[in-house]
Amino acid sequence: MRNSATAATLGKATRFDDRAAPGVAAPAVRTLGMRARLARGLIGAVGAIVLLSPSVARASSVDALVESAKRAEAVHEEDIAARRYTEALALDGTSVEGWMGLGALRERQGDLREAERVYAACLSRLPGHIPARLAHGEALHGLGRTADAIAEIELVARVDARERRRIATWYADDGLYPAALATWRTVLTRALDDGDTATASEARAMVRAFVLFAKPLDPAAFPSSTSHTRRSLSRIAKTGG
Repeated sequence: MRNSATAATLGKATRFDDRAAPGVAAPAVRTLGMRARLARGLIGAVGAIVLLSPSVARASSVDALVESAKRAEAVHEEDIAARRYTEALALDGTSVEGWMGLGALRERQGDLREAERVYAACLSRLPGHIPARLAHGEALHGLGRTADAIAEIELVARVDARERRRIATWYADDGLYPAALATWRTVLTRALDDGDTATASEARAMVRAFVLFAKPLDPAAFPSSTSHTRRSLSRIAKTGG
């Protein structure tokens, strides 16, 4: 009886093993396939990372250098700040923050000539960057190169006509009141055309002020001739355009 029971038990075990074998083998095959696909995916991902890592690392380094420069400026370590900005630009010559930070630093140091060179270098790489062009114009004006400064601002004024107010202010600061008046008239005309009521209101007030202030110097508003053309110019000037 014991032998019969043992045989029966072995038989059951043998049948269980026979049934289990296919069920075990199939998941094993699937697992191997999944591992192979996963390995291929990882290889591809690693390859992509290897390809991207230089640019990603460079951008990260540039940002870190710029932040380091700003921290140095905050504690008045200007030489270190300048060095960090320069290092950032050596890695990426299109870093706007690097150029603008270095240019502003040179201005604060009173070195307008170097600031102008920095902004010019920025514009040679990023000609459409408006803040750099405005800063370059300001630096040029500070160096007494008013004509060049105005040319820069006029480029910006093609996009934002309100920037001509900057030119009018320069003329006034330099004592060129008729030129300031003429520029404010231009600002007023453009503002009216654009429907910019705020700028138009400001320009109209400035025109009226300069008409009074520059009275003896403004041949348009106060002509010495009685010709029809001069009288017409006078009427236009007195009404602010």
